[in-house]
Amino acid sequence: MKTAVIYARYSSDRQTEQSIEGQLHVCNDYAERNNLVIVGTYIDRAMTGTNDNRDDFQRMLKDSDKKAWDYVLVYKLDRFSRNKYEMAIHRKRLKDNGIKILSAMENIPETPEGILLESLLEGFKRSNGHNKSKLQSKQPIQCKTDKYSSNKQ
Repeated sequence: MKTAVIYARYSSDRQTEQSIEGQLHVCNDYAERNNLVIVGTYIDRAMTGTNDNRDDFQRMLKDSDKKAWDYVLVYKLDRFSRNKYEMAIHRKRLKDNGIKILSAMENIPETPEGILLESLLEGFKRSNGHNKSKLQSKQPIQCKTDKYSSNKQ
């Protein structure tokens, strides 16, 4: 039977422990449906996903060097990282250790199309998180137009 650890994270003080509990519930259900044995859990509370300066995330990466499990299971990929560069580096480290990342909520096939879909999802989530933070800080989101636009002001 394949083994997995769960990585869960929420990003701000405005979110609650309930967010973690929800992620863990969905991940445990996914594991049960897919015959995965959960052998550990790593949780970062009120930590941004735009960088990897997260205690349990770093501990998980270090523990992956022991090659003691097959998968890192996340609620969604943006819980793992919102930084495409760091996502690629850490995915490579896990892959070198024989470990794959699974998303409980995003059905991403292991095909060339799946690689493209994953890249699009990562880019969208990064952009969405950036715009969301601007909205929460009440800063206007500025749309850029070019000189050929018919909507000149």
